[in-house]
Amino acid sequence: MKKDQFTVVTDGGITTPKGFRAGGLHCGLKKTERNDLGVIVADEPAAAAAVYTLNAFQAAPLKVTKESIGAGGRLQAMLVNSGNANACTGQQGEEDARRMRAEMARVLGIDEHLVGVTSTGVIGELLPMEKVEAGIALLPEKLSAAGSDDFCQAILTTDLVRKMVCVSVTVGGETVHIAGAAKGSGMIHPNMATMLGFLTTDAELDAEQLQALLGEVTDTTFNMITVDGDTSTNDMVVAMASGRAGGGKLTPQHPHWEAYKAGFRYVSEYLAKAIARDGEGATKLIEVQVAGAESLEAARAIAKTVIGSSLVKSACFGADANWGRIIAAVGRAGQQVNTETVDIRLGDISVLEQSRPVRFDEERAEEYLKGELVQIFVNLHMGEQQATAWGCDLTYDYVRINAAYRT
Repeated sequence: MKKDQFTVVTDGGITTPKGFRAGGLHCGLKKTERNDLGVIVADEPAAAAAVYTLNAFQAAPLKVTKESIGAGGRLQAMLVNSGNANACTGQQGEEDARRMRAEMARVLGIDEHLVGVTSTGVIGELLPMEKVEAGIALLPEKLSAAGSDDFCQAILTTDLVRKMVCVSVTVGGETVHIAGAAKGSGMIHPNMATMLGFLTTDAELDAEQLQALLGEVTDTTFNMITVDGDTSTNDMVVAMASGRAGGGKLTPQHPHWEAYKAGFRYVSEYLAKAIARDGEGATKLIEVQVAGAESLEAARAIAKTVIGSSLVKSACFGADANWGRIIAAVGRAGQQVNTETVDIRLGDISVLEQSRPVRFDEERAEEYLKGELVQIFVNLHMGEQQATAWGCDLTYDYVRINAAYRT
């Protein structure tokens, strides 16, 4: 990913790509007055793609969105509520998700299969549909090209900050935008998480190519983060491409494909890291880079195991340079390792070389671990493959937040 292939649009949002509007409002699902219902709307049906949680218990809205995208690979509206996950709610939950889709389609004057639905919040509670439908009826008047912030607020649960990013790429002489918004701070674990992600672009791609790109990029971004080892029931990332910018249809054969792909990956990685950084109770972002693996699968598995270790996360919170927890995580990742060749660094501080301890300045290491970004480097010296995973520290506040999540 070369940053000279794209430009970060500092004031951009999910409505910066041509052909999109968004909005949000408070309909009463949350106890606070924060927005809890939002929608992204394309001017015309857009090519659409999505990836979903691997949890066996998939929430009703995911089933409805799969139906919508499966009907033709296009969406014109993506409706989302926070405060209630509509998960494990049986037949009534599925009927409510379809009612949300039908009502959104009605007020926009579009076909039902052009609407996707997703929800986030407490599991196992039925949606108060009178409030939801009253809110949907008001959403069209909230739609605007300046509605990114209102939408981003509508998707938050325990998040402390909104997560939004936008880049521009030159494609065929035209300026193409890729933007994204996401929520997530707890119940985050590789292979999706309690996270929702929304990507918009005005590039021209068909649904199949967009799906392939989203799947590939998700494997190295959203699927490489963890907060607490839990994978939720509602996780989804959906991408919509309006094709309004011009520059020609994008395929891997297009001369500007690699630049576009780099921008798409940057947006996804930015959001993934923002979710990890905003982990419930977190004080720092942790990045684990594994190099020298025999296979990509091994590199990813080891990186995920280290970043997901409660002991490693706790040590980072306490600024304790206990590299023994890191090497133990490497060894239990279920991958072949040469126990005589592993190197470990904390930032630029070497603590293990060829699987042997290295004398290091404990005070300097402690000071480094107190920072907002902690990078852990593991080199296996077995091959050429590498992978990176992101997470956060495990703090007292994580327990406090989740001990009273419903109350």
